[in-house]
Order: sequence, then C-alpha cells, then structure tokens
Amino acid sequence: MYRILRIIFALNQCVIESFNIEGNALVISVRPYRRHQKRCPICNAKCDVYDLMHTRRWRTLDAGLIMCYLQYRPARVACLRHGVHVESVPWARHRSRFTTDFEDRIAWMAVHCTISAVAAECRIQWRTVGDICARAYADLQASRGIGRFDGLRRIGIDETSYKKGHKYLTVIIDHDRGCLIWACEGYGKEALERFFDELSREQKRAIEVVTADGAKWIKTLVKRRCPNARWVMDPFHVVSWMNEALNDIRAQELQVAIKNFRDAARCEYDNLTRKMKSVASPSEVKELKEKSDLIKGSRYALLKNPESHTKGQQAKLTALERSGSRLFKAWLLKEELRAVFKAADATEAAYLLDSWLKHSSHSMIPRLAEVREKIKRRKDDIISAVALGISNARVEAINNKIKVTIRMGYGFRNTDNLIALVMLRCSDIKPQLPGRKTSSAKPKASLISSCPQVA
Repeated sequence: MYRILRIIFALNQCVIESFNIEGNALVISVRPYRRHQKRCPICNAKCDVYDLMHTRRWRTLDAGLIMCYLQYRPARVACLRHGVHVESVPWARHRSRFTTDFEDRIAWMAVHCTISAVAAECRIQWRTVGDICARAYADLQASRGIGRFDGLRRIGIDETSYKKGHKYLTVIIDHDRGCLIWACEGYGKEALERFFDELSREQKRAIEVVTADGAKWIKTLVKRRCPNARWVMDPFHVVSWMNEALNDIRAQELQVAIKNFRDAARCEYDNLTRKMKSVASPSEVKELKEKSDLIKGSRYALLKNPESHTKGQQAKLTALERSGSRLFKAWLLKEELRAVFKAADATEAAYLLDSWLKHSSHSMIPRLAEVREKIKRRKDDIISAVALGISNARVEAINNKIKVTIRMGYGFRNTDNLIALVMLRCSDIKPQLPGRKTSSAKPKASLISSCPQVA
C-alpha cells in the first residue's frame, strides 16, 4: 500500500510512515529523508534546530472524490544568513500549506479557466487561487533568473489601466518572441526604471529597437539606459493623433452647423402681416438642417478605414465631398497619413511624409497644426517604423488579454496576484501539469535569429 501511495502522489523524496482516513479525507504521515531535513527554506543550507513546531498538514492532489493531506511535524531552524525559519520540505514551497504538485495544477487551471471555476473544482477559496499563482510564478521566474532577459533585441513599452482611478500597469513585451516579459504596478519614470534596473549591462546594450507611444520622457529614459537602442514611433499612436483631431474638427463643424440652423429657423414677429415669420426661407432652413444631420452622422464614416465602410458610410463621405466641407479635406489628410505606414521602404515613407506635412500646412485648419508639429518632431522615428516594419500592435494585443483577465475575475484586490496571473497567461513562463512531460517548443534563439538585423 505504501508503494501505491508513493507512486500516486510522487513521494520520492520522503518516507511514508503511516496513513489514515479521517472523515472524508486521506491523511498520509511523511517525513523527509535525513539529508533533506533541517535545511533553510531560502538558501537550502544545513542549519541547527531552533525548536519543534506543532504538526502541520499540506493539501495535495485529490484521490478520486476525497481530499488528501500530507502530515509532518517540522522544526524551526536557525540560519546564519536568514535567521529563524521553518525548515524546508521537499513536497511544498516555502510558506505554503499546499504541495508543489497541487499548486502547479491550480496555476495551470487558472491560466485556462476562471478563478471561480478553479476554486469550485479544487475546493479552495478564490482568494487562495491568486496566492498560489503568485507563488508558482515566483518559483518559475526564480528558476530562470536574470537569464530570462537574454536575447532581448526589440521591446515594446506601454501602460494599461487595470482599475478605476488612474490605476495602471506598465508592461514590456518582446517583439521577437511575441510575449510579455515584464509587468509592474504603476506608471511613469519610476516604474520603467525598475525594469531597466533588473537588466544587466550586457542585456541593456543588446537592445536594438524600442517601440512606444510619443511620450518624451520614455524616449529620454531609453536613450540614457539603452545606448544602442533605436527609437521607433508606433504607427497606431500617430494615426490616433489624426483621428482625435478629425473628431474635434467634426465636433466644431457640428456646433457651427447647429447654430446656423437654429438662427435660420428662429421666428420673428412681422408687423406688416402681424404673424410670426422665420428669419430665413424654408428652403434655406431645410438645407441647413440637412447639413447639420450629415455632420452629426458622419463620425464612423470619418474614423473607420475606407475598406471597412458600409454603403451608407460611403454615401456620407460622398455627400461631404459635394458640400465642400473641410471635414472631407481633413479626412483625406488622415488617409494620406495612413498611406505613409504602407510605404514599401523608408525612402517612399519619407517622401509621403514630407508631402503630408506640406499638404497639412496648406489646409488652413488650426486643429491640424498641433498634429503637424507632433509629427514633424518625430519624423525620423516614424520613418524608422516603416523601415523596420514594426509597431506596438503586439503590445495592444497583450493589453487586450490583460483586460480580459481582469474582466474574467471581476477585478483584483491584490495587484501582485493579478500580475502573476497575467505573466502566466501572456509570457513564455508557462506552468506545467504535474506528471506531464514539458511540451516541446522551438528554441527561442531560432526565433531571434530569424528576425532581420538592425543596422
């Protein structure tokens, strides 16, 4: 029977002393081998016994329909470096009341299921699932050490909201591997400095390309910490500047159109006819009404890509063109800017961007002057994005995964647990089910070597 229990629960590093069924649970009394006893849980050094503790139980994998526990009376050891701690046991992590196999199974399920479903299936509290994910990720991360940042060449930086009240996470992704490599609570220089502090000097020098939004402080910090990095302006943010300006122009045009319509439809008393009479003729009032309605319903026609337009939205643009509205002129400039990022090479992109800067300056639209100055300052960074064929699209995709994770959990009170779960889901540090072989994957070096070298 002892041999069966040893095989079922993979108790290869401890001795089974006895077992007993208590109510609806199986309790197995175990002890580590002599060589594994009296060791510090942090440095694994052999230590002197400080005192004995009461008997503890660790939840392990279920056997059929009943819950199972490992039972042992540990000692507290006095480590010369780390002080007094409960001795380490080979079947569980430090400060955990669950076995390593049980926690690995929970972490794997949390990556593929909702936390409430994992808690119900494994008969634990949903708060415990987050703590287990944090311990499992910390263990996987520590096993890789600083080497997990080896091979970084092209990274993306962004911030994503995880809670109301300006609560943000700073995320770093690897473009070559297409996964999340680092995340922390907060935003700004302090948060980004923490990432670069974890890199070695060689790792920072190896970074060749950095993509981000147009924040000046990010560019300044990257130039200071990564001397060999080439800054690339994200196309998504550049076009978003133009979309925001286009929407502001639409709002201004709509306000003017509504005001003109109301002024024209205003009625005054005519002393000759002794009746109320509109200021403008009915045909003029109708024309102004149609113009205001056209601008009011043109938001999606202006902001969507032309290839995604419906027939009604195409008709809206045609009507705006016929009316001679400056909205259509601004929309043409937006499409001209999008064409810059579809250029075949850097030379064509530079020509198209110079053409856009010239046309936008001749448009005589004040709102576009702000966008033009932003783009003019970042001209070289925009051309670099076309030359390298890179953007922050992967970062935005991972941000969507983070938001889905938050939505599935209906929010997280503990940010560390959220970051651990996000890293397990979006990074290349994946938990494995106990007793399964590690899934075969292509070496990361092959992915990196397949990417074009940066001049």
